Amino acid sequence: MQPRYIEFIHDVLITLHQNIRELKERRGFADPEELTHIEAKLLAYQEVLAILQASADEFHIPREESGL
Repeated sequence: MQPRYIEFIHDVLITLHQNIRELKERRGFADPEELTHIEAKLLAYQEVLAILQASADEFHIPREESGL
């Protein structure tokens, strides 16, 4: 795989992990309306991450190496 594709994948994964971490932090001081929105976004990000992890497993791509 070309290095730029690996960089692209790592960038996407870093962004996903950052967004999940940020939402978990915001969850602690969110009002009830915002909390529902945060929880929904967290579920969506975690689902995308789970899909990527399952796909990596299917293609025998080491999670640690790919950033998953």
